[in-house]
Amino acid sequence: MQKSRFQISLYVLIPIIFSGITVFAVIVTYQLVDFYTKYQIETSWMLRSWGIGIALFTFLCALLVTWVILRPIKKFIRDAENLPAFPKSQLQSAVDQKADDISQFNIIFEQVTSLLSKVEARELFPEIIGQSKIMRGIFSQILKVAPTDATVLITGESGTGKELVAQSLYQHSLRKEGPFIKLNCVAIPEGLLESELFGHEKGAFTGATAQKRGKFELAHGGTILLDEIGDMPLATQAKLLRVLQEKEFERVGGTKPIRVDIRIIASTNKNLMKLVQESKFREDLFYRLNVFALHLPPLRERREDIPALAQGFVETAPKPAEISSSALQLLMGFQWPGNVRELKNIIERAAVMAEEGVIEPQHLPSQISGGLVGQAMQEVPEQASLDDRLAEIEKRFIIDALTRADGVQVKAAQILGIKERSLWHRVKKYNIDVTTIKKST
Repeated sequence: MQKSRFQISLYVLIPIIFSGITVFAVIVTYQLVDFYTKYQIETSWMLRSWGIGIALFTFLCALLVTWVILRPIKKFIRDAENLPAFPKSQLQSAVDQKADDISQFNIIFEQVTSLLSKVEARELFPEIIGQSKIMRGIFSQILKVAPTDATVLITGESGTGKELVAQSLYQHSLRKEGPFIKLNCVAIPEGLLESELFGHEKGAFTGATAQKRGKFELAHGGTILLDEIGDMPLATQAKLLRVLQEKEFERVGGTKPIRVDIRIIASTNKNLMKLVQESKFREDLFYRLNVFALHLPPLRERREDIPALAQGFVETAPKPAEISSSALQLLMGFQWPGNVRELKNIIERAAVMAEEGVIEPQHLPSQISGGLVGQAMQEVPEQASLDDRLAEIEKRFIIDALTRADGVQVKAAQILGIKERSLWHRVKKYNIDVTTIKKST
């Protein structure tokens, strides 16, 4: 099939069509009025008929243009709705509320964009489990900075996955064929840290029986990760600053400068700016490291990732198991001070404890199972049935999710790991006043 030699934008074509109709109508009207006036013929009935005809013709043209434009869009929407992974809760809600076509189109396009973004995140970052909006923002930043040689400072609470992000930066960089060297600054005694970083010459100190290459030298042509850099001694910080500025250093006990071509990635769970103010971290080093900052959110700020994380940890647990919905609800409601690492440890422990291969609430630590459940039990009479107790627990979880979501049911459904329509039915069932929750947040 031969392609058209000319392509006209709809922004040009549609105005031309309707402008042409208007010009044609004006010209014909002028000619008719001039003709009927010349021969002194009554024109009122003629103008009314002509006006009705032009209006009808314009309407049919607009209908045709709209049909031509919307036909491929409606076909795309039908095909998208048939995809198994397509989320239909928001669209169904819009249909129930009798939203117009434009609103439904916007919902479809937003969901398709989100779905494609999740697929891209899963394909490009298979080692990091997380498809929430905030994590996809992190992935986008990684893809932007990874191909450069900019120094990256990764911050975040302990257990948020800083080392995995550093690994991803390396894998998507132009240095991925070079070495990737890791050094935990807090795991090495202060007296040995300089030797680990810069290496040492034979006889430099007691026990230095041979020359040793340091981490910087081993990372030549590649990338080095300085983990927990907030715990690096001030004396070592000064020497690190020279490496950042001049790309050279000397081994301990050596006099010959060694030049290196490396990219530095640093990570910490400490507030470096606060350490600078307390004179515990060099200000000039902080600004050298803080060229491109990546802050990883704690798990409590991306609860929608918990089901996928829990499932991933179950699949790699020492003992095969599944997670019950009630246990998953408890995991979703916990604050996770230890973040992803804590979740991993608890899932592995619960998998071992699960006798029937199913992780139930009783297999979880008391600090998790005793939170919202304990609050709910205090409000249920002792003589209440099991169904009443479970209903009160479910209601408590829904109210908690709505509170964290500022009353937005779409977000609350994501936190709970259920469909929005399912949440809507539960809100009606328990007579929960969402408006009051919105006003109180």
